[in-house]
Amino acid sequence: MTEETTAVNTPAADPAASDLPAYGAPTLTVQLKMLDDGLQPPSYAHPGDAGADLRAREDVVLGPGERRLVPTGVSIALPDGFVALIHPRSGLATKHGLTVVNAPGTVDAGYRGEIAVTLLNTDRDEAIELRRGDRIAQMVIQRVEYAEFVPVQELSDSVRGGGGFGSTGGFGAPGA
Repeated sequence: MTEETTAVNTPAADPAASDLPAYGAPTLTVQLKMLDDGLQPPSYAHPGDAGADLRAREDVVLGPGERRLVPTGVSIALPDGFVALIHPRSGLATKHGLTVVNAPGTVDAGYRGEIAVTLLNTDRDEAIELRRGDRIAQMVIQRVEYAEFVPVQELSDSVRGGGGFGSTGGFGAPGA
C-alpha cells in the first residue's frame, strides 16, 4: 500500500480538524425496522462501500430463467429527498447469472413496507439455491432532485441531439 493510499483510507488523527466524516462513517440516519429478528440488518461489507447488503428472508431455489420476489425482512423510513436503489450483487451476477429484474429497484422515501427484491436467474442450465440470510442485493441510498417540468415548443440544442440506441457505435466492424 502506498503512503498516498494509506492517507486516503486513514481517518484524520484529530476528527475535529476536518468537517468531513471519517472514511466510511455514516453521513445519514435512516430509520430501520427489522421484520425478522433472526436476520442481520443491512450492512456495508467494507468502509467506503456504496451499497449495503440486503439478505434473503427465506430459502429460495430459482430454476434456469426463473424469477421470484424475495423478501428481505427490512423496512426503512428514508428522509424526504432521498431514495434507496436496489442493485444486483456483482459476484452473484458474474458467477451465477443472478440479477435484479428491475435494476435498480426504487424504494421511495414515503414507502414503509417490506423491501423485497425481484431476482432473476439468467443461467440457461443451472438452478441457483439461496439460503435464508444470504446476501442477495445491495441498497444504495442517494439524494433526489425534484424537477419542475416546463413545457416548451423546442428543446435547447446539445452535441448529441436526438441520437440514441446505439448511435455512438461500439459494436460494428472497424471502419464500418
